[in-house]
Amino acid sequence: MIRRAFTMKLKPGATQEYIRHHDSIPQEWAQLVDEIRKCGIAQITTFQNGLDLFLYSQITDEDAWNRLWNSEIHRKWAELMEPLMHLDENGIVQAGELTEIFHLETRPE
Repeated sequence: MIRRAFTMKLKPGATQEYIRHHDSIPQEWAQLVDEIRKCGIAQITTFQNGLDLFLYSQITDEDAWNRLWNSEIHRKWAELMEPLMHLDENGIVQAGELTEIFHLETRPE
């Protein structure tokens, strides 16, 4: 698995709606979950600090996120997210990819 992380930014006042939409993904967006899996994204975790979001993911190959962001179901999701997040002119989230500089794994006792 490849670890990928990036930052995103919410618009002011969007936090609660953003969380509500993401909480509904398993029940209301099964097609999006299937596309995420199909694109090779095994895990997504998002953290928040004010309006700044930090997303950590595990992907199977370097192009996984591009496949998802350019899929039809993600375009529908992006329409829902547009009032809440900063997107580019193509409807893809403005994301600042982070470079991994340290990783440590241990085996807890």
